[in-house]
Amino acid sequence: MSNIEVEVVGVRIEMPANQPILLLKATEPAYYLPIWVGAIEANALSIAQRGLTPPRPMAHALLLDTLEAYETSLADVTITGRDGQIFLAELHTNDGKSIFARPSDAVTLALTAQCPVYVDSELLEDAGIEAPEADEEEVAQFRDFLDNVSAEDFETGTETS
Repeated sequence: MSNIEVEVVGVRIEMPANQPILLLKATEPAYYLPIWVGAIEANALSIAQRGLTPPRPMAHALLLDTLEAYETSLADVTITGRDGQIFLAELHTNDGKSIFARPSDAVTLALTAQCPVYVDSELLEDAGIEAPEADEEEVAQFRDFLDNVSAEDFETGTETS
């Protein structure tokens, strides 16, 4: 099993169901991985991606502080696979421990801790969508696709809370 580093593109809204999607992008190979998330998780992801610090700490900050109290930190996160329609993830600490997590929480923690996000290469090929070449017209078509994609368009899909 090899892992591929991905960029967190962000949260997009799938229409017409108004369902948030966490969108990850790998460059080699060029794939997007859409993961359906809940509204609360989408909000936490957006806050972390923008680098905002809420007036009161969120649960993600609590976990990172707890790791620090135990003299470790978050090294990276990996989207490891899926069980049916549910994606799976792991947190990896600097002292070599792994903790199972929901992908939305794992990516939010990675954004907050500024550490890499990886996806299992087989999962990316199986559940991902090939990214278009850097042709402007194709990129515009892909953005239009993302604006109009629905959960029914994929066999994979939702993450449950």
